[in-house]
Amino acid sequence: MTALPSDRLRVHAQRRHDLLARLDGSTCVVIAATPVTIRNSDVEHAFRQDSDLMYLTGFVEPETVMVLAPRHKEHRFVLFVRPRDPERETWDGLRAGVEGAKERYGADAAFPIAELESRLPDYLGGHRRLAYAVGRFPGNDARIFAALHTARRRQRLGVLAPSELVEPLALHEQRLSKAPEELEAMRAAVRATAEGHAAAMRVARPGVNEQEVEAELLYAFKKHGAARAAYDSIVGSGRNACILHYRENDRRMEEGDLLLIDAGAEHAYYAADVTRTFPVSGRFTPAQRRLYDAVLKAQLEAIAMVKPGVTLEAVHEATVRSLTGAMLELGLLTAVSADEAITKQLYKKFYPHRTSHWLGMDVHDVGRYFVEGPKGEAVPVALAPGQVLTIEPGLYVPAGSGAPPEYEDQGVRIEDDVLVTEAGHDVLTHMIPKDAVELERLLAAR
Repeated sequence: MTALPSDRLRVHAQRRHDLLARLDGSTCVVIAATPVTIRNSDVEHAFRQDSDLMYLTGFVEPETVMVLAPRHKEHRFVLFVRPRDPERETWDGLRAGVEGAKERYGADAAFPIAELESRLPDYLGGHRRLAYAVGRFPGNDARIFAALHTARRRQRLGVLAPSELVEPLALHEQRLSKAPEELEAMRAAVRATAEGHAAAMRVARPGVNEQEVEAELLYAFKKHGAARAAYDSIVGSGRNACILHYRENDRRMEEGDLLLIDAGAEHAYYAADVTRTFPVSGRFTPAQRRLYDAVLKAQLEAIAMVKPGVTLEAVHEATVRSLTGAMLELGLLTAVSADEAITKQLYKKFYPHRTSHWLGMDVHDVGRYFVEGPKGEAVPVALAPGQVLTIEPGLYVPAGSGAPPEYEDQGVRIEDDVLVTEAGHDVLTHMIPKDAVELERLLAAR
């Protein structure tokens, strides 16, 4: 196992420093690794480190707990890790071990994970609050709470112990604003994603199975530097495009189908999230083109709104109004006005999801969408430079919806990743084609 490069060590150290600066100096932070889970029999699911732990340490191994203890006299950054074990390393790969956690990852102190419950009280002592995500990985909760109980029992000896348990919201607000090195990783994820979508467009045609398209996506992602897909790819043709989280990807595509692909690569633990929809036969039918143009119009209008000070709620409301107007023009909704359709949420029959979500290390990244206002009301968060979000309107018309027959079993979603800048926005995924005429030209050249 090699050490983290010095520049990465500095990045993670700076993030820890910035997090403690956001807190009040009396908050101990405890973050646990993602648990290893069994896929079947003795086969494990592929391990991916918890994003919070990765963000602050760069430590990639399971069975790890990080502690930030700003009031400890000697050790502010502590790791509890798996010890070296030559027999297990023969099977599963090298471990950093206790010494490696200090030498290669910069921990002030490190201990075997088996000692967590006995040693953690020493680091909780002297702090008023414990920042820990209760219930995220329930298997860790009992050990953390046992250590907290021990620390509180020491109060009779004059040792302060946490009396408050808080969510790590300060960390998540820090992660919401992307630093230059994070944006560099996201742009690399976007480049691999663009290659994947291009490969999918080249192979998709009538007679091809959805899983063949997915295979091309994943191959292109890895060929162009991605560690993995950022999430399970959605490759939905025909009626499957109307299933928002379609996962089977096993239908044989037919002449006249639209194919909706929602797929993104992950590079250096940062995600891209892109959706494109196109006709597998190479040309949109008139009805498909009307649906597509309505969604693209709503998306372009929403992207144009993105700038500091605007809220995601405002972007969503504008998108709903644009799509509702299109539903009325296309005859998807009838005998109502746009205002009535919005007030009664009738539009949700064909547009059931939100327009945006945060994007970063997690495809649905951390960060609040609403905060408490002066009277206790929920106030939408305003956009700020450095945030990355998706813009992803859609129209989905399943059979039996009461829509004109030419629209049935058609689903369209168009999604891009957008960075908020000082001057407005930057569409990170701009190079992935979505103009209908350009799509038809590219498909004709397959």
